[in-house]
Amino acid sequence: MHTIWKGSLQFGLVNIPVKLHAATEEKDVKFRTLHKPCHTPIKYEKVCPNCQKGVDSAELVKAYEYTPGKFIVLEEGDLNKLEKEMEERAVEILDFVDMAEIDPIFFRRAYYLSPNEGGGKAYSLLRKALEKSKKVGIAKIMIRSKVQLSAVRVFENTLVLETIHFPDEVRKPADVPNVPAEDKFSDQELEIALLLIDRLSTEFSPEKYKDDYRESLLELIEAKKKGEEFVTPDQEEKPSAVTDLLAALQASIDRTKPEKKTAGKKGGKLARKKA
Repeated sequence: MHTIWKGSLQFGLVNIPVKLHAATEEKDVKFRTLHKPCHTPIKYEKVCPNCQKGVDSAELVKAYEYTPGKFIVLEEGDLNKLEKEMEERAVEILDFVDMAEIDPIFFRRAYYLSPNEGGGKAYSLLRKALEKSKKVGIAKIMIRSKVQLSAVRVFENTLVLETIHFPDEVRKPADVPNVPAEDKFSDQELEIALLLIDRLSTEFSPEKYKDDYRESLLELIEAKKKGEEFVTPDQEEKPSAVTDLLAALQASIDRTKPEKKTAGKKGGKLARKKA
């Protein structure tokens, strides 16, 4: 597994040398853009609109636009020095909190932490302490030129560093338009909605869910590669816009009713009568 970052994880005076590995991967089907007449991949070149010419990487600098059209140019050496100072700091766990206190909207991406040389015992200690206390550690880490707030937790015997948004990166729910200020439904509608949730409730099994679009796209690509005709499956009936909420809820309940196994019972009664 590729190592993204090396450093140390610190809580109190305990220092754990660790490596960081991506815990997830994108499975998107990637496309290239071609010139339709000749199927040649298109190049995307950097062009200066003022000089009317292409530029290479050596001519590029980073700058911050503090007001429209006005920039502060930042030298590469200054940025590298600042990033190096941040990267060389130990990742210190600042606080321990309950996982339930962190709303899922804050989570960004998960990374596995593995112990580096000499860090096995301290790694195991922190893992067991987090499991026993049912807490997660809150820390800061510099990853790819960005300081990330993060939560350190346990997942299947492995420490996971989960990057989370800073509070000012999460937009306020109050700014979302058209959210009803008051509840506008009857007690009966709520009762049936709760019944529907109960009918559809189960244990979370991630393996039962799949990316249908990606699978169909790969099947289409494979069919075209073989010169075969690709047939799309029949689409399920789409639900219409809700006009009668109560009727829609009741129809949903009816669809989730378990099938009654009555054939065996009837057969048993008939057999006894004949005997």
